[in-house]
Amino acid sequence: MNTLRNLFAHSTKTTRRNYLIAMMIFFVAAYVFMPYTGFTQSTEPAAAHESFQPFALFSDAKYTTIEVTALMIVLGIAIAGLLYALLLVKQVRKASQGTKKMQEIASAVREGSNAYLAAQFKKIGPLILIITFILYLTYTGTVDAFRWGRAGAFLIGSIFSFLVGFVGMRLATQGNLRVAAAAKRSYGEALQLGYRTGTITGMLTDGLGLLGGTTIFLIFGEQAYEALLGFGFGGTLIALFMRVGGGIYTKAADVGADLVGKIEKDIPEDDPRNAATIADNVGDNVGDCAGMAADIFESYEVTIVAAMILGMASFGHKGVIFPLLVRGIGVLGSIISTYTVKAGANDTSDTALKSVHRGFWIGSIISIVGFVGLGLGYLRFEEGYFDAAKLEEFKNLGYWAVDPANLPWFANFGMAGLDMRPAITCLIGIFLAVALNKVTSYYTHTSHAPVKSLAKACTTGHATNIIQGFALGYESTVAAVLVIAAAILLSVLTYAGTPPIFIAYGVAMTGIGMLTLTGNTISMDVFGPVADNANGIGEMGYDKAEMEKEQPGSYKRARQVLADLDAVGNTTKAETKGIAIGSAVIAAVSLFSSFIAVIAVGSEEKINLMSVGQYLAEAGKITVAEPIVFIGFLLGGAVPFLFSGMLIRAVGRAASWIVKECRIQFHDPEIWKGTKKPDYGRVVNICTQTAQKELIGPGILGIVTPIMVGFLLGPYALGGFLAGTILVGQLLAVFMANAGGAWDNAKKMIEDGIYGGKGSEAHKAAVTGDTVGDPLKDTAGPAINPLIKVMNMVSLLTLGLTLQYNIIAPRVAEDFVGTARIIGVIVILIAAAAIGWAVYQSKKESDDLVTEEIK
Repeated sequence: MNTLRNLFAHSTKTTRRNYLIAMMIFFVAAYVFMPYTGFTQSTEPAAAHESFQPFALFSDAKYTTIEVTALMIVLGIAIAGLLYALLLVKQVRKASQGTKKMQEIASAVREGSNAYLAAQFKKIGPLILIITFILYLTYTGTVDAFRWGRAGAFLIGSIFSFLVGFVGMRLATQGNLRVAAAAKRSYGEALQLGYRTGTITGMLTDGLGLLGGTTIFLIFGEQAYEALLGFGFGGTLIALFMRVGGGIYTKAADVGADLVGKIEKDIPEDDPRNAATIADNVGDNVGDCAGMAADIFESYEVTIVAAMILGMASFGHKGVIFPLLVRGIGVLGSIISTYTVKAGANDTSDTALKSVHRGFWIGSIISIVGFVGLGLGYLRFEEGYFDAAKLEEFKNLGYWAVDPANLPWFANFGMAGLDMRPAITCLIGIFLAVALNKVTSYYTHTSHAPVKSLAKACTTGHATNIIQGFALGYESTVAAVLVIAAAILLSVLTYAGTPPIFIAYGVAMTGIGMLTLTGNTISMDVFGPVADNANGIGEMGYDKAEMEKEQPGSYKRARQVLADLDAVGNTTKAETKGIAIGSAVIAAVSLFSSFIAVIAVGSEEKINLMSVGQYLAEAGKITVAEPIVFIGFLLGGAVPFLFSGMLIRAVGRAASWIVKECRIQFHDPEIWKGTKKPDYGRVVNICTQTAQKELIGPGILGIVTPIMVGFLLGPYALGGFLAGTILVGQLLAVFMANAGGAWDNAKKMIEDGIYGGKGSEAHKAAVTGDTVGDPLKDTAGPAINPLIKVMNMVSLLTLGLTLQYNIIAPRVAEDFVGTARIIGVIVILIAAAAIGWAVYQSKKESDDLVTEEIK
């Protein structure tokens, strides 16, 4: 290990990069070819393994030539998405980089971002390897191919998720400089560069997600969901750490910079005299770019996992293939639509926002036409596709709308054998994404009544601003719940007359439809911090005298261009938070149905053998009328609050250290006069070290809590636990995201000149609201999304062990019950100790870090 550490310490960047690329190629090659080597651990008789053959779909008569060809086309689209991202990288890098001073500022932001992610990788890398090994050892199925498949997919999912975050952040720190330089020349050019920088991350997410999902399906066939559980969990876990660490970093720096700079010193947001300015800009990249990209990536994978599990249990192999084909159409739609986003040289923020939204609508139309056409051609079920005995069972139970010959008119338009319901629920998902965009925009945009009322509340003081912000956030939660509930209800009505597993598949396909335009969604999100950073670079790096000498009025015009782009970016970033939260809920609801299905049959590999009676019997046991389930429900609802408290406390603690550091540096007269550059690196180091110290505890809480509940109270209480987490987590996340976004934009309204403008008492009250909202909207709120999915994925992955070793009613041979309970007690004690340590670390007050930094 020391040899490897020394090798990396003394090698060049190129050497390290080539080594990592070689290792990735090795892991992928091993993943693909391991089935042929015979090196798998055998725990069952050899006959149990003969049924699995890698790449079997190429020779299985069940799969038609058209299906295999379509899957290969999807694989090609995934690669095309990655090539499109590469094309955009070249376009962005070719753009002008501005003056030397601008380049120095951008370089400081880029170095700080790279240092943070490098530190994070060192922190969580060993944990990822340990979990990979644990997943390999704890697989409870009978097919050993899925033992290494799930563990290997987890590792690859983790790498892909980190890669999406790292490359997205890296390109954002290059694009921000080009946007600031382009703002001197043209509004349209600056907008296009900023948006295409975001599109790089979006297409990388789309391409890698689709590439991973399709490749795993080609290897494992219709039971690919067993390996995809690992792939989705890898992406989810990295997203949680990215969100937690990046959120702590960005808001600690932002709050510290605002409290000292805006309130105490009455200077602009990105004044170069403020020591926290560079850390604030770094935080935008590690929190919003890297964190959001990893977050949406894991939603992308988790929804496909749920759709495949439920698709296999309902529509058979066509139900598994259809989501992949829809995703391929979505990537194609994103490639076309994102390239259409443009603006004129003298446009304003309103026209630019319309262009961004037009791109989203173009992508939506392409996707809708695509998957409706796909449904008409592919979702045809000839006589004999569904098992006759199964259809008879459905009819006896009163489920009349399963047989393709007996469907409602909207499902087949009178065409025999056609069933368009999976495509219809995808359409509902598109409408859900649009509706959540509108709800979020209404409660957070400066042109609507809620934010205007919040700005007005600032005129009467700090407290009235906070009170009004809480009221706004609570109200927005109701609106979001109504939209999500309406979408789920429409999915339920679409599958009226079918068993619950079909309805659950419809909800999963709503999530697939919602995330069809992942490329556009992430483009809109990453554009926000890129524009914000560009605005900061302009404020710190523009040479006003030189610009005015070359062309009178150019400085003011360029600064206004960047301010307008920043306003557009704030809006698009806020809108995508609504989609992220909504997708988390839909994915979690789908996984919850998968959870019930696995309880019914004991493991994922038996999903296709499950009867409706089994599903209904197990679902009926997860009821709040059962005290043990209600206890689980209460515990699940409490976790998001504990999790949020840990994160917000971490932000507050780190911000206080940054405030102290900034005050110390402002005591230097030369820094205050602007003749000496502040030591930006000290604040960057405080943020980096604090974020790394604080991120492990919340991560452990998300991983370990469902394990403890399952082993302590049993699988049905664990089901109640997940239900409580989904409900409370969604409500809390929407409240925090919208209240924080509204406080932020109310501050920006006042800074634009109303109610006395910058420096007024109303502005100071608005800054207080913004600093309160910062850790809500950019730390705790967004981190709840991956928390919900992590706990669902952990519950699914450990469900086999939970069934066998829970202390309530272990499902083992009678003579092994005592031993099983002892094992369960040991796991519970370890989990309780881990949770206790996490909470203790969160509350532990220490000035060691800041003391070391200030010395």
